[in-house]
Amino acid sequence: MSDVGDIVDPLALENQVCFALAVASRSVIGLYRPLLEPMGLTHPQYLVMLALWQYAPLSVKDLSRLLQLEPATLSPLLKRLETAGLVERRRASDDERSLAIVLTGEGRALRQQAEKVPVAIVERLGMELTELQSLHQALTRVIGAANGAHLAGQR
Repeated sequence: MSDVGDIVDPLALENQVCFALAVASRSVIGLYRPLLEPMGLTHPQYLVMLALWQYAPLSVKDLSRLLQLEPATLSPLLKRLETAGLVERRRASDDERSLAIVLTGEGRALRQQAEKVPVAIVERLGMELTELQSLHQALTRVIGAANGAHLAGQR
């Protein structure tokens, strides 16, 4: 592996990991938009629904941790999903201070439509599934390294 000092111009835009990640993120999320619009979901709402389809019911705290979103960012998403009739916020039976997020019947039923999204995204990207799986593993390592760096910086 080469050292950062080996890069001809360490400030060149095309050498920035943050730039590549930002552009890739916007580009890929853009592919989701036309698939999610008929379902009445934005991409952040889709991520919330994915978590709930897999783990519901979830406390707001657990959902926040799972999605790596601040509760202040998550709260408006949950309110909009509740207004759309997809989720309900209920006081947890074991802790009145905690809100549990549960899927409504409509929210559970939406999963059937959503099952078509991953296949459509892979088709639109035109990449091999193994390549996308390798990319996912690499990005998961990047996320872990960045989270570790944030924790180290807080010490």
